[in-house]
Amino acid sequence: MTPETSTDYAFEVNSVHKVFPGSTGVHALDDINLKLKEGSFTCIVGPSGCGKSTLLRILGDLETATSGHISTSLRADKVPTSAFVFQEHGVFPWFNVLQNVAFGEHMAGVGRREREEHARHWIAEAGLTGFENSYPHQLSGGMRQRIAIARAFATGSPALLMDEPLGALDAQTRMLMQEQLVKLWELERKTVVLVTHSIEEALLLGDQIVMMSARPGRVKEIIDVPFGRPRSMQIEASPEFASMKQDIWDSLRDEVQASLRYS
Repeated sequence: MTPETSTDYAFEVNSVHKVFPGSTGVHALDDINLKLKEGSFTCIVGPSGCGKSTLLRILGDLETATSGHISTSLRADKVPTSAFVFQEHGVFPWFNVLQNVAFGEHMAGVGRREREEHARHWIAEAGLTGFENSYPHQLSGGMRQRIAIARAFATGSPALLMDEPLGALDAQTRMLMQEQLVKLWELERKTVVLVTHSIEEALLLGDQIVMMSARPGRVKEIIDVPFGRPRSMQIEASPEFASMKQDIWDSLRDEVQASLRYS
């Protein structure tokens, strides 16, 4: 990634391509162009194998683009510019909740008192007060994922990159976690990019939805979500929500069918 102070965007993606080497050479991304505002919540949807996760990893410098470039206006002192949350929560089983949530700042060299103060704040916001000394194996899957999300917020990184963070949860827990995630984000308005297969989740959480085509992944459409904030799950009962969900699915259906050829 190329930090450029001239950009007005948290992430500006310019003509990004990604080809994974091999005997056939998988063309994952094709000419991706995006502009994501600071403090925005962007959801990326698309069929399996379309390069959603690859794009997220390129944004976070975990992958390099084959061509094209990404610039950013984001700056961070000591900590990484982006913090990740994956579908598998990735909490450390040998650390308790407090140690897990404080881990990012611990690695950044933040003093113990300061990092634990920050960690306790986000533990409280994530609804985990009282479990500071508990270990992951003592907690439910939803609680472990809350640890991972609290840890990402506690790093102080200005961007959060989330790859299906709620995908492994049961339906009821997922709904609760969606509300929790909206609440946490509204506290600080970090720049969030979230990959999801759920149209409902994208409409509930996002300011905008980036719809991707079947592989090689291209940006098929960018949709502005019209629902105001603060936002609750009650919007799912509205006719506007149902209409947008159907329109997105109608546009996405052909891409999902095309992706089945690669399965």
